[in-house]
Amino acid sequence: MELLKEKCACPINELVIGNGLRVVKVGGQTCLPFLFKEGVMPNPPVVAVEIFDCEPTDWPDALARASGAGKDPVIWAKSVLAETKAKILCVRLASVHSDYLGRSVDEAVAVLKKIRAAVDVPFIVIGSGDDEKDNDLMPKVSQALKGDNALLGMASQANYKTLTATALADGHSIIAESPIDINIAKQLNILVTDMGFDPKRIAMHPTTASLGYGMEYAYSIMERSRLAAFLDDKMLAMPFILFVGAETWRTKEAKDGGEAQGINWELATAVSMLEAGADILVMRHPAAAKSVSKYIDLLMKRDK
Repeated sequence: MELLKEKCACPINELVIGNGLRVVKVGGQTCLPFLFKEGVMPNPPVVAVEIFDCEPTDWPDALARASGAGKDPVIWAKSVLAETKAKILCVRLASVHSDYLGRSVDEAVAVLKKIRAAVDVPFIVIGSGDDEKDNDLMPKVSQALKGDNALLGMASQANYKTLTATALADGHSIIAESPIDINIAKQLNILVTDMGFDPKRIAMHPTTASLGYGMEYAYSIMERSRLAAFLDDKMLAMPFILFVGAETWRTKEAKDGGEAQGINWELATAVSMLEAGADILVMRHPAAAKSVSKYIDLLMKRDK
């Protein structure tokens, strides 16, 4: 008996990060994750590793030690990429935030340029989390990386215009962040594209939680968004990016349960998000990052 299949009306957009020889592609699928008999996944999900542009003050000692975190982010970037073989580097410019160094925007951009010169993978760059400072910071980041086609974040419903305009001018892609809400995610994508931004240069960050902290709700929102996209909702047809490491390592279980438990917590969260439709997983612990990469390779082999 032939299996009755419902055809996908709208594939997920293919997002390209980087340029030249340093390119990573995600998205493009016409089926739910790893259901290869129902459609195609031309690009596997990818792992990015996250570093700060300064020494992190709120990371557990075991995580900081394992990832090579230190005062020199250039050394940190090179060592964690060498260990994990991650395809993307995510740099969070925490140093300009008053909770960290309160560094000037120009100083932070200068550090970013040094990191950029030292590694040869595509970049994700995230602001400090202070909207007022990031409105000054991110345009300068965009200009400094002009031509690199980096993925810049975060654009929110309340604060998207500056980042969208500067990314549009300098040829970057952006991360559109929404608070686990399909309607807000869709509306933000509409607002960004109304400024003339190509929807194929948007990654959706639906926000998430780690294992045991509401992850199942994030899972259901992502799955519903993906199904809506396949039914021809083009304003939800963007790849997903999730900051798994950041969410995991702020939980009590990861911070206080020992390094092995923290790794497993990050790994379990990442695997669950893969099954929900994650395209880019931003990880922190090298062991978790390497294990997730191996798991992705294993899942993709089912298509052979």
